[in-house]
Amino acid sequence: MKPLYLALVAGLALGGLASATAPAAAQSVLKIGLQDDPDTLDPSTNWSFVGRHVLQSLCDKIVDIDENGKIIPMLAVSWEWSADSKTLTLKLRDDAVFHDGTKVDAAAIKYNLERALNAKFSRRKPEISAINTVDVVDPTTVQINLKSPSVPLLAALSDRAGMIISPTAGEKLGEKFTDAPVCSGPYKFVERVVQDRIVLEKFPQYYNAEKYSFDRLIYRGMPDSNVRLLNLRSGQLDLIERLAATDVEAVKKDKALAVDPVVGLGYYGITFSIGGEGANLDAGKKAAIREAFSLAIDREAISNVVFDGQASIGNQPFPPSSPFYDKKFPVPARDIEAAKRKMAEAGVKSVDLELLVPTDAERQQVATLIQAMVQEIGINVSIKPTELMTLLDIARQGKFQSHLVGWSGRVDPDLNITPMLSCGAPTNDAHYCNKELDATLEKARSIGDVEARKAEYSKAVAILQKDLPIVYLYHSQWIFAHNSNIVGMKPAPDGIIRLAGVSRK
Repeated sequence: MKPLYLALVAGLALGGLASATAPAAAQSVLKIGLQDDPDTLDPSTNWSFVGRHVLQSLCDKIVDIDENGKIIPMLAVSWEWSADSKTLTLKLRDDAVFHDGTKVDAAAIKYNLERALNAKFSRRKPEISAINTVDVVDPTTVQINLKSPSVPLLAALSDRAGMIISPTAGEKLGEKFTDAPVCSGPYKFVERVVQDRIVLEKFPQYYNAEKYSFDRLIYRGMPDSNVRLLNLRSGQLDLIERLAATDVEAVKKDKALAVDPVVGLGYYGITFSIGGEGANLDAGKKAAIREAFSLAIDREAISNVVFDGQASIGNQPFPPSSPFYDKKFPVPARDIEAAKRKMAEAGVKSVDLELLVPTDAERQQVATLIQAMVQEIGINVSIKPTELMTLLDIARQGKFQSHLVGWSGRVDPDLNITPMLSCGAPTNDAHYCNKELDATLEKARSIGDVEARKAEYSKAVAILQKDLPIVYLYHSQWIFAHNSNIVGMKPAPDGIIRLAGVSRK
């Protein structure tokens, strides 16, 4: 008898769309389709992946990464670690200004790092918690003093924790900064119509303004990948993120379009509420049930059905291609009998579990497959489609049983675990806490030698394999599609759209 979930395969496969030639758009405007509508446009509070696309063009960072995942200069032109790795000294460029005309200087960097660390609304503290104090040495020199050595700090400064806002605007607006953000990036804020569009325009005083070809950017959230692709084909959009893997071959055959994929750093998985008020009394409290859940899942089938075999299956916070992936814990094959034994070990025959899932088609399909797979061992999943920003708000409060959300990944392995799973972190949706894990991660952050760090992350992975606050499923590619006259795209492995050097030929 065929497993129940196999009956869903044919119905879930995505088909291609008919080709149409997109009309030419104005040279000065780039229209970008995102998978969702972003949450906030404040680097300290933003928690959505799509928000990072907008913030990348709006807010310069202390450092950035290139298409190879290497950390490169941005506002900091150079940096130096002390011999004991407890002091990081940044040398800043002297020609950067905020969109309100004020200067980007060492005092502004100090303000931003202290805001990220101390503001009650900030979600960045777990990423840079190693910072003790920040000193202004001179207008272009900042000294960051750490409580203990922290190798991941520089990588954290290549993302939202390192995004710099105008102190003048930050002080004036406080938690309402997101309504009128003022940063120092190549584009400045014009308007936002929630659930419709975000508009940015080129900032003429930007130090590298000549590298940015478009006068205006218009971002629109469209959860359905088919709708994004249709809008690209019709000319309503010029560039879209997360093209469905099943549409790649059809788009490649369309001379009016082009595809740019890059392997991602992050993961997708099922997060269980462990200590939150919405935790399921069975799945949230009994690790054996979460083990059963994981054993009942056929990850290969998910990759083949939903992603045309292009997703890399996984069971750890890092993809199997990562040097920090622990081969002692290979991706488990589906094992129904072992899963049933785990259910018996937990003392239950059946469990009812609510799963919050964003409304995009791919994750809905993943959820439907999982629902059928785990039903065979007595776990009855009810799928609750939820708009992403609403889901993230519910998750932050711990008022859920489980959710299917991904993490886009960072170049340092610590940042794929600590923000989500360290005790008390504001971004720890699971409300999970394991002091042994925290101690292991703290030690790993202090080690510069890669092989020695691997040993510590192996200990961390062993803890997570036992506790399973997150059941990791797969690691996807970031697949961009755009009109073929858009040139210069160099996707980076964090999946964020960078527009330096991108133009319309």
